[in-house]
Amino acid sequence: MIHISKDGTGDFESIQKALDSLPKNNTDEQILYIHKGVYEEQITITTPHITFLGEDKDNTILSYGLYARMLMEDGMKRGTFRTYSCFIDTYDFTAKNITFENSAGKGTDVGQALAVYADGDRLSFENCRFLGNQDTLFTGPLPPKEIEPNGFIGPKQNAPRINGRHYYKDCYLEGDIDFIFGGATAYFENCTFFSKYTGNEISSYVTAASTPEGQEYGYVMENCRFEGNCPPDNAYLGRPWREYARTVLINCYIGDHICKEGWHDWNKEAAHKNAFYAEYGSFGPKGSMESRPDWINRLKESDLLKYTKKAVLSGSDGWML
Repeated sequence: MIHISKDGTGDFESIQKALDSLPKNNTDEQILYIHKGVYEEQITITTPHITFLGEDKDNTILSYGLYARMLMEDGMKRGTFRTYSCFIDTYDFTAKNITFENSAGKGTDVGQALAVYADGDRLSFENCRFLGNQDTLFTGPLPPKEIEPNGFIGPKQNAPRINGRHYYKDCYLEGDIDFIFGGATAYFENCTFFSKYTGNEISSYVTAASTPEGQEYGYVMENCRFEGNCPPDNAYLGRPWREYARTVLINCYIGDHICKEGWHDWNKEAAHKNAFYAEYGSFGPKGSMESRPDWINRLKESDLLKYTKKAVLSGSDGWML
């Protein structure tokens, strides 16, 4: 076990320096025990079989403050995908008891910023917090094509788009616009999604999946809670970043801040046919399906076997069995 501590009592004071000390072709599990403190550094993880084990999720904080509209030295804007506080570009990564934060602030000038850019397979997060505003958590891969030139400028702009599996358990995720987005297969269990009020008519879209065409699973959220400090009818559960988006809610609490329609089509008529949004057992002030659009699927109990953690994540290698 490698100890990282801000006060100099561990093996390293910097998380990135500890990562850089490991062999790039690492095959053994490496546990980085991160003691309490605010670690203000932009972190990149490319070595496999890494575990971040925090001392305390509320006081072990990985934080950085870049944002999309920030100007680079060449005069270009940084763009969303170079703002990450933590970039996970590997496989078999685990984080427990950690806070991932983008500290840039909120508002149109600085609010679009990633706390975590997660693009890999068999990534697991337990008892973690993800703090930010717009685009807090990106679950890669990127969509195949950009809508605007250089819209994907960043570390994976020209990389192959490979589906990864992510697991989030007992996590807290907050933000305002599209604060969980991307194309991964991701299973959220017992998580809280907190929509932050911006003062706008619509303050929050929780999810913005970009599930690739033909991929069986996008986001599955089981026994989760959708909460927030927005007024009633001020947020949506999600909208399709790309038209084949897939998001399924099972036995989730839906707070009063969510609009009664639940979901938004992002003005993508094709999404009514090609996207797959579904709910089962939603409860709470806005859990009723009566006002949901007709393109939202109402699951039956017999459908649930398809959306167990095992079914979604096990794959051909038996992960999460």
